[in-house]
Amino acid sequence: MVPSFRVIVAVGSLRPGVAPPEVLPAAAAAAAELTVVEASSVDVVSGEARLTVRFTADSVDQALVVGLHVAERVRILAQTGNWRVTERVAGRWFRRG
Repeated sequence: MVPSFRVIVAVGSLRPGVAPPEVLPAAAAAAAELTVVEASSVDVVSGEARLTVRFTADSVDQALVVGLHVAERVRILAQTGNWRVTERVAGRWFRRG
């Protein structure tokens, strides 16, 4: 079974000319360039928008590459804050980077 990971990117102001509905599909498309995307969503946590893209990867190292690729793509479209990669193990999510 291939492990499931997710990258979570904090998003601030959008760049000029970027519409809000463009950002999440661009993040998911960036991940899909490198791996299989399982799901994506936007959440607001403590007043902060966060994009989450869930994907599969063979290793933590590969997942970190995917996470960085997604964060860099989102950074083109919007100001970003912190991002992180987590791995699902036995029904719980653990931070990997």
